[in-house]
Amino acid sequence: MRCTVVGTTASVCVALAACGGGSGGSSQPAGADPPARLPGGLEPRPANATCVAPSRSAGGADVELERVFAGLVFTQPLGMLQAPGDPSRWFVLEKGGRVRVFANRPDVASFSPDFITVNVNPASEGGLLGMVFHPDFADTGEVFLSFTEGSPMVSTVARFRSLDGGATLEPTTRENVIRVNQPFTNHNGGHMAFGPDGYLYIGFGDGGSGGDPRGYAQNTRNLLGALLRLDVDGGAPYAIPPDNPFAGGAFCSADPDVAVGNCPEIYAWGLRNPWRWSFDRQTGALWAGDVGQNTREEVDVVELGGNYGWNCREGALPYPSPAPACSAAGPLIEPVHDYDRGQGASITGGYVYRGRAIPGLAGAYVFGDFGSGRIWRLIDDGGGYRVELLLDTDLGIASFAEDVDGELYVVNLSGTLHKIVAGDSGPTASPVAARLSETGCVNPQAPSEPAAGLVPYSVAAPFWSDGAAKERWLALPDGTAIAVGADGDFALPSGSVLMKHFRLGDALVETRLLMRHPDGGWAGYTYEWNAAQTDAVLVEGGKTATIGSTQWIFPSGAECLVCHTAAAGYSLGLEAAQLNHDRLYPGTGRTANQLRTLDHILLFTTPHGDPASQPRLPDPFDPAEPLEPRARAYLHTNCANCHRPGGAGAALDLRFATALESTGACDAVPQAGDLGLGANARIVAPGRPDDSVLLARMSRRDAHGMPPLASSAADEDGIALVRDWIAALSACR
Repeated sequence: MRCTVVGTTASVCVALAACGGGSGGSSQPAGADPPARLPGGLEPRPANATCVAPSRSAGGADVELERVFAGLVFTQPLGMLQAPGDPSRWFVLEKGGRVRVFANRPDVASFSPDFITVNVNPASEGGLLGMVFHPDFADTGEVFLSFTEGSPMVSTVARFRSLDGGATLEPTTRENVIRVNQPFTNHNGGHMAFGPDGYLYIGFGDGGSGGDPRGYAQNTRNLLGALLRLDVDGGAPYAIPPDNPFAGGAFCSADPDVAVGNCPEIYAWGLRNPWRWSFDRQTGALWAGDVGQNTREEVDVVELGGNYGWNCREGALPYPSPAPACSAAGPLIEPVHDYDRGQGASITGGYVYRGRAIPGLAGAYVFGDFGSGRIWRLIDDGGGYRVELLLDTDLGIASFAEDVDGELYVVNLSGTLHKIVAGDSGPTASPVAARLSETGCVNPQAPSEPAAGLVPYSVAAPFWSDGAAKERWLALPDGTAIAVGADGDFALPSGSVLMKHFRLGDALVETRLLMRHPDGGWAGYTYEWNAAQTDAVLVEGGKTATIGSTQWIFPSGAECLVCHTAAAGYSLGLEAAQLNHDRLYPGTGRTANQLRTLDHILLFTTPHGDPASQPRLPDPFDPAEPLEPRARAYLHTNCANCHRPGGAGAALDLRFATALESTGACDAVPQAGDLGLGANARIVAPGRPDDSVLLARMSRRDAHGMPPLASSAADEDGIALVRDWIAALSACR
């Protein structure tokens, strides 16, 4: 796949094959005259009775995920909570700065007046990041908000009060508690909670410094990369709990580069980006999910005075570019669990389950991953911890939530809320066949050939896949059709399957299937071809194999959904502009426009129209096409699955149709480090390729390269194309 990602924690583009998505569509009603269609390369539509996505396991034996409050839709929700002892209402934080309020009724269809709206800087990983009620909210009316504001960005924790009996917060009552200047706009942390000791705990990330030799997280003379503990009732704006590790010193500066002494606010340190953490309501233990750099995600049980290793270690492994402070860091506390990028890409911390509705979950720590959508439980075995997969979802898990009864909820960044509920025991095995020849998607006598019901397609601007040649097919259940959105993205019905062959030289290496299962969820499956080229075997969990001179990476199913998300429409190649070109259809010997062909065989819910009047993507490597559209098409294919509104890399919008000055990349200061390029570094520096971080990341395959997963070789042709384009730019318009 051809993919470049710049900037954010969760900005991970993975070299995957056919994965797709969207909502289902229907064919013409029975008895109706079909609309006029234009002739194309196939005739008629092939029947498909065999290559249909099967029902799948929920991924766990005792829980299910149930959408709740379906009458409400939110804009980038990041958190969900109830006031202490009050189950009558829910409060939902939206990234843009608004706190929505609604009654705790299953059929609720409208919001109460907003609790409060604050002005925030939502760039990258900024926005309204945390909220907590004072434990005595019913008496004090106090609520604390954590948000980023200003430019340059500043993380702020402020106290607000309600003047109307708790219905809303009054913005004019704002009192700043603590402020921290952010060197970049990512790794802000921002979560807060009151501990059982009555103190306010605040988590801040390392400020986006990554492998920066300043190593903020290992430097206890600044507030970044640390968990703070403040007595907000004992002083103005706070007092220091007497047993904090560095109690007795002067309050620390908001500027992380201005240091006097160890910060008395610090409770624990060595954290990269603590994204959601909580106290076990029974034991008081503090459980945290700490987001990794490029290889490991970790779960920590945070203790007073603990150093959790970043950036000397990432998870349980040494970090390749340690800060100078590592040699004197002292004992480092290991995570209780960590996992690699085969399981996910951005951990979201959760809660120890103390509810009553799911007895089998009692005492387990439940957490998830924003990138893969997976939800696990971590169980204390007495001598260590055992992890079990509970659910494999297609949600962007921004947060977990706990109601006053201890039941757990999931906040989906795409705008929906869900509850973890008891489910029926069921199988956890893969729902697809162990051999490609048994899937119904290929000819069982000759598995290199597609089944008769599959429709071939090709894209104008293909992904970079480490030099592999690819063939693609689409399979729809009989009687269904594709809806096409206003942006040209295809919305495939449930039961759809996308299949892709990968070849190195003349040999088949891998075949990937992406299925939209009957429950509407998407999942990816990959098959490894045997040496005799007679069949391929299902690979579960991913693997890497040496094939000739290539280190070939077979992605896991979880990796597929890292980039193939709702924001990208799941099917990254199936969009009108990608298919708006001619191709040869081997079955008929005709060469025809693909959109015209799909229209002709009734694969669209409504007539698509004349392709000549519709947008098209150029082939990035066709010298007959102009340079700028070719480079933008390359970035669209390889980057825009993450870098688009609502995506993991939403700080940039690298879609082909977005004007260059609106992408957030042109002449923009990098927010995740300059990779040593210096003060003149820009994400895209017009006329200066060597100052362009985007190009530098494309050229690397280390911890700072993009894509960080599923690709072992840089795309030299793509690098040359983007270099030529940047060199030719004179401005951002």
